[in-house]
Amino acid sequence: MGTVGAGADGIVGERRQLINVAYRLLGSVTEAEDAVQDAYARWYGLPRSRQEEILSPGAWLTTVTGRICLDLLGSARARRERYVGAWLPEPLPDRTEWDHAGGTGPTGPADPADQIVLDESVAMAFLVVLESMTPAERVAFVLHEVFRYPYAEIAGVLVRTPAACKQLAASARRRVAAAGTPVAAAGQADVVRHLKEAWETKDIAALVGLLDPAAVMTADGGGMVRTVLRPVEGGACIARYMVAIADKAPGLELLERSVNGVPGLVAQRAGVVVTVASFEVSDGRVSRIWAVRSPEKLRPWAREGWGRSRNRRRAGVAPAQGGPSRSWRGSSWPTRHGRSPGRR
Repeated sequence: MGTVGAGADGIVGERRQLINVAYRLLGSVTEAEDAVQDAYARWYGLPRSRQEEILSPGAWLTTVTGRICLDLLGSARARRERYVGAWLPEPLPDRTEWDHAGGTGPTGPADPADQIVLDESVAMAFLVVLESMTPAERVAFVLHEVFRYPYAEIAGVLVRTPAACKQLAASARRRVAAAGTPVAAAGQADVVRHLKEAWETKDIAALVGLLDPAAVMTADGGGMVRTVLRPVEGGACIARYMVAIADKAPGLELLERSVNGVPGLVAQRAGVVVTVASFEVSDGRVSRIWAVRSPEKLRPWAREGWGRSRNRRRAGVAPAQGGPSRSWRGSSWPTRHGRSPGRR
């Protein structure tokens, strides 16, 4: 159940849960923050008498956030048709790797990226599969399979019957199964480290040995920086491309960092992050590379402004505990933290 009562503490305590839901639905920290802020604005816009009638403000906020995300997902499809090159979800850093002062980042604990629980439901491979779903499938799947909301309550978000929501989630599960989305492979950090070393030394033979022959690299520059507009296919082609990048970018520093909770690489020049790369590793080789270069999507990685997506937070809305409690593996999915998206 969501938080009972309309007290300020109860409302504030829902923010982290809502950010976690919205990021998994939208794949964007910026849009997730905007969706949650919009939901809070609608809550504060209600007459006091109406607020007092709602027994579970957390449930109400989740319903509204879910509907806002559903609308955004619908409009996103049209926007991404005009997007320059491939569109990838925003990568998330592990705050413990970027926190040099201890405790929190420079912009404080309310940063949305700092509130997102890093588990396998935010791994880049999983988020990319979510992008292949219809908006309704994605909402039904994320709310039920990741956060364990019952279909009767998801029906209140999608304005459909529980049976229809169950069918949507089943269709989404088939997409996940068809994609064969893996969990982080044991030894992935070692593979990524060897790839980094081969890249730094421009050792094409070593790179080819570390890349699956059928590997695919997808880059997202958003039309703002130079990068390949179409996926690069084949381990040998990717190896040559990586070496060409190293030749054209002197002074590029590669760092091993957690990306969405999985070992990845960060490339920076003069202390500024210019690329964040995620990897899928199968049988000891890299099978997929997702390279995010769009400056808009690298804001959470800025050393001076950790997690600063738009910094347009409503005063008094602070983080709270919430989010998926454990990673999913096969048929074992995260349980939700007692949240209920339906109205009470």
